[in-house]
Amino acid sequence: MMRETLRTRRARVALTIAAIAVLAGVVLALGAQKNFAAQQYIQLSVDGIRAGSIYALIALGFVVIYCVTGIINFAQGEFVMLGAMSCVTVYHSGLPLPPVWKLALGIVVGVVGTTLVGVAMERLTLYPARRASSVTLIIITIGVTIALRATALLVWGTRPYYVPAFTTLELEDLTLRLGGIIVKAQSLWIWGVVAVVLALLYLFFERTIQGKALRACAVNRRAAELMGISPSRMSMISFGLAAGLGAVGGIVLAPATRPTYDMGLILGLKGFVAAIMGGLVSFPGAVLGGLILGVAENIGAGVTSAGYKDIVAFAILILILLFRPQGVIGGGERAVEESQR
Repeated sequence: MMRETLRTRRARVALTIAAIAVLAGVVLALGAQKNFAAQQYIQLSVDGIRAGSIYALIALGFVVIYCVTGIINFAQGEFVMLGAMSCVTVYHSGLPLPPVWKLALGIVVGVVGTTLVGVAMERLTLYPARRASSVTLIIITIGVTIALRATALLVWGTRPYYVPAFTTLELEDLTLRLGGIIVKAQSLWIWGVVAVVLALLYLFFERTIQGKALRACAVNRRAAELMGISPSRMSMISFGLAAGLGAVGGIVLAPATRPTYDMGLILGLKGFVAAIMGGLVSFPGAVLGGLILGVAENIGAGVTSAGYKDIVAFAILILILLFRPQGVIGGGERAVEESQR
């Protein structure tokens, strides 16, 4: 049995390497048809890292909730939308404030408001059904997703909105040229915000009582409960934290795109793919999965057509599930204990 397991693992590794090699060959062949040089691939990678950083934040939200509760929250993408659209609403309001202060207020309202929505979602929809099966709880999150998107449609309509670039406070962003590579200033904001969020998450989980309690629930829910930690409270905190992460991602992304009421759908799905790539229980894996996904889909769209950008993400998901179901960074079995909530 042990030999069969080792053979199976070696076969999967070999298949994974072969699949990566084949995909790399296809990308280089398609790029050669467009006369791509190293500079083009670097430019596509830089742009992909920008999108991948947002996917990483969304994936972290999936991981936080899954580790603590065992639930895959399909409303995570709607938290991204709510953060962006709340910021839009405050910025375009008639408040007698300078633009920079309205933007700052919009950021605060977007993050705090979305965090409260996440907490309310857990208390009002999932907590009453806490003893139901995981499948039932996941279906509830899908229902919440539909409700939030429908509410957003009624509030904001279908037209796209805009948020000014953080650097210029205008629609036109500052463009930097670094050795022939074009970098928008908003990309630097995105990377900086993601780096700060990751540092704060590390400090939260390593240095605070609440963070350690969340980690304890992720490792062994029943043992944490026996030590006096309330799994119900940790579930509420995890939803609030995940909602805040999604809101931050939506707000820093808003100036680089046009926020709409349905922007959370595709972003949530890609964040889910990134979380799967990371094993669904690994924070570093979620970040790495998001970055890899962003680069891969951008290069894939660059050597083919922009219309294939979204297809790349789900092709990667299928390959991961077939050849490396434990993720890019294997997380093994999930840490959540299957027990009564």
